Parts: sequence; C-alpha cells; structure tokens
Amino acid sequence: MEGHEESVTKHEQLLQHIEGLKIGTKISVRKLAKSLGVSEGTAYRAVKEAENLGIVITKERIGTVRVEKKPRNISDQLSFGDVVEIVEGHVLGGAEGLDKTLHKYVIGAMKIDAMARYIDAGSLLIVGNRENTHSLALEQGAGVLITGGFGTSREVKALADRLSLPIISSRHDTFTVASMINRALFDRLIKKKIILVEDIVATKPRVNMLKVTSNISDYDQLSLETGQQHFPVVDEWNRVIGIISRKDVEELSGDQSIEKCLTRHPITVGLQTSLASAAQIMVWEGIDFLPVVDRNRKLVSSVTRREVLQAMRDARNQPQLGETFEHLMWNGFAEERDEQGKLFFHGMVTPQMSSDLGTISHGVLTSLMTQAGLRAAKDIGGGDYVVDNLTNFFIRPVQIENPIVITPFMLEISRRACKLEIVMTHQDHIVTKAVMTLQSIDHA
Repeated sequence: MEGHEESVTKHEQLLQHIEGLKIGTKISVRKLAKSLGVSEGTAYRAVKEAENLGIVITKERIGTVRVEKKPRNISDQLSFGDVVEIVEGHVLGGAEGLDKTLHKYVIGAMKIDAMARYIDAGSLLIVGNRENTHSLALEQGAGVLITGGFGTSREVKALADRLSLPIISSRHDTFTVASMINRALFDRLIKKKIILVEDIVATKPRVNMLKVTSNISDYDQLSLETGQQHFPVVDEWNRVIGIISRKDVEELSGDQSIEKCLTRHPITVGLQTSLASAAQIMVWEGIDFLPVVDRNRKLVSSVTRREVLQAMRDARNQPQLGETFEHLMWNGFAEERDEQGKLFFHGMVTPQMSSDLGTISHGVLTSLMTQAGLRAAKDIGGGDYVVDNLTNFFIRPVQIENPIVITPFMLEISRRACKLEIVMTHQDHIVTKAVMTLQSIDHA
C-alpha cells in the first residue's frame, strides 16, 4: 500500500512538472525520468496522461511538445494548426499563421484562372505540386495544403512567412486529405453536441462544502444560506471523503461533529464525465447529488439531479450539429400510429446495417429496438428514461432491403420505471422480440 501511495505521488509530481513547463517546450521521456528520479515507464505514463488532458501533443518530426490546453467548444471552425494534425502534415512556411481559422477549403482541380474565382481570404487550397497555384492562393489570403508529399519553392516559402499564411505538405492524396478534414469537422460537431459536467459547473459561482471538522450547527447554517440539503465533506487537503444530507443530521444536536454521521466513500464524477453518464449513475445508485472531483479526488464542484436534467433538456432544444451512427441508422425510420393511436415505426434495412452474411447486424438490430423503446416510453410516460435491461430473442434473419416494422407494447409503467415488449416484423412475420426495462431519470 505504501508503494502504491509513493507511485501516485511521483505520478502527480510528474504531471505538475509538465504543467509548469513553458508553452512550446519539448518533452523527452528519458530526460523527464532522469530529472525527477523516476523510471522511464512512470515518466511515459505521465506524458500519456498529460496528452489526454490536452496539455501536450506529439508532432511528427518534432516530438512531444507542451501546449496550451484549448478551451472546449469555443469555435466550430478548424484552424490551420488543426489541419496539420488531421492530415499528418508538416509546415513548410508561414508557421506564425497556424492559429488562424479557415472558413472553407477548395480543391485545386481546374485551370488556374478558373480556380482564382473560388479562392478568398481565410480559405484553404488543397492542391498538388503546382507552384504558380501556391503563390496565387497566398496572395489572395488563403493557406495552402500540398498533397502527395510534394514540397514547394524557396520563394513560395518566403512569401508564406511574410504573409503569415501556412503552407502545409501531407503525404496523402487529395481525396484522402479532403475525407480526413471532412471527418474531423463531422466529429467536432458531434463532440460539441455532447454536454460534459464541466459545461454546467463552469457557470456555478462557488462550491458549497463542509470540512470534516465541522459540526451540525455549521451544516444548519450552510443549509439555511444556500437552501441545499446535500453537501460534500472534505479533509484538510480538500479531498472529498464523504457526503452529508439532512436525513443524516435530523436527530443530532448542534455541537456534534459531522464526522461520524457522514456517508463515506461517495460516488463522484469528473469534469470530463458526460451528463448522460452522470444521469445514469444517479438513477442506478438512487442518488440526487454528485461531487465533482479532479484526478486527485480534490473537490472542484458538485451537480444535482435537477441541474443535470435541465441541461439535458436544454441540449435537446438546440439544433442538431452532427449525427452519430445511431442517429444515421434511425433517420431511415418513420413514426406512425395505428387506428387505436398506438405508436409504431417502419423502415428499410440498408446495406450499411448488414453483417458479413448480408443480414441485419445484431448490434444494429439491438440499437433500433432500443431507440423504439425509448421513444415509446417517452410518448407514454412523458419523462426521460435510461435503459436498465434489454433481452433480445432472435427468431429469424432479416436481409438487406427488407422492409421492417417495430412495434413497442407497454407491459407495465410506474413513476420510477417501465417495462416494454418490442416486436420487429417483416411482412407480418415476427423476426425478433425484446423485453426492455427502463428507469425514469426524473423520479428514480
């Protein structure tokens, strides 16, 4: 146990050392291990965690470099520096302009006179080894991405440096480069749509907490001032050691310490935890309050069930900013009601949904049944639900381009949970059934 504590301490010392380095400093695992007296394996693990935290990056031909952590969701646009990382490129000139953002990219597959009409300031020209085109783009305020691993002339590099417009070379071909940039933009939009815990705690002015040395009177006073019933309890190093609530102190007098009545080893979340995950944790554990901690379990903030639900509902009212595979699959299904007003869904099995054998993938099938069940539960119960259990019974295969109908049947519903049977049919023949249990986020 003592050895574990020592290794954790060394790990944290390494991370703090990396965080204290000047932006732009090159980092060597060997030098890091030698300067702090640790093994190269320990130093490597610290560098990888720093990379996950966004404070270092590894660049081709340069190595690992200390960088400034980028704020989350500040822009939907890519910078030229982002493009360098996406296409695994290297900068030939104009490095001072890497922080500039671009609003469109142009593929140079036409004569230079025709191409000039599409190039404007803030765009990125993707082209091969055509030096006259490189100069034209720079003069019109655009960056240049040269595909195929080609370079450019000394004069063009000097022009890029003078105008602070990057000229980048990538070993990939034009089609691959365009696909990589397109995918990066698509992924960025999806990530922007996913709300993290840090997105809602960033607006909270302060975190209300109690010390392990506090007494019941301190709890009563803080509860009166804030109107809250739950508080995290921290030790002298601000590490979360427990939670205390109104029911824990109901029968205790004001001068008694809270140390003996708090709930120890509480469930916590980090800043990078998604709100959906936080909501599911609250449902499964039957709790309404979660402390938010950093990697050392030091208190950063806290979230309540009400705050999580409100943020999730606000997110649904925002326009769709990109689609996951799940959304893309479900987009092909239409929602209808029968004569009794019962909800059902129908669509077609597309080639992308198939397995190697040409039938619908079991993973896709499960996803479709899940989406149908969640929509039916919301339609009947009116609240937000998470899947607690799903059991599928595969009866017969479904081929590509077969039309299918998914019909959910409500078996049981209460304030806290509901149970459904979901039936998928093809030409009135049952192909699969599922029994799904959902728990309500609002009331669980």
